[in-house]
Amino acid sequence: MTATYIITLKNCAFFARHGVLDEEEFLGQRFFVDAELEVEQGTALAEDCIDDTVHYGIAFAEIERIITGRRRYLIEALALEVAKTLCARFRQIRRAKVSIRKPNAPVPGVLDYVEVTVEHVAE
Repeated sequence: MTATYIITLKNCAFFARHGVLDEEEFLGQRFFVDAELEVEQGTALAEDCIDDTVHYGIAFAEIERIITGRRRYLIEALALEVAKTLCARFRQIRRAKVSIRKPNAPVPGVLDYVEVTVEHVAE
């Protein structure tokens, strides 16, 4: 078995217009994203080689592009798109676990946020 390590991008904040209700698209809101990436070790650690790991600046830009892109009704679908895209973009990723938090979810009560987590295993 190949050794792995974890890269985590935590609490990335983006303004977007996802949700089922028309008001969510019209007003927009902030979304918070965590991405936990299980990366195959390869030579990155031993040789201190950026080309053999996941460049987290590029990963952040990919997350931002998806979250601020086309509207999704479900944050579940949005999280899956982020996870699959990161696995496809970086061959070293073996598993991507993506959580999206929506602090202003339209619910009839008080809560901190709604959160959905999706895990995708690279093919």
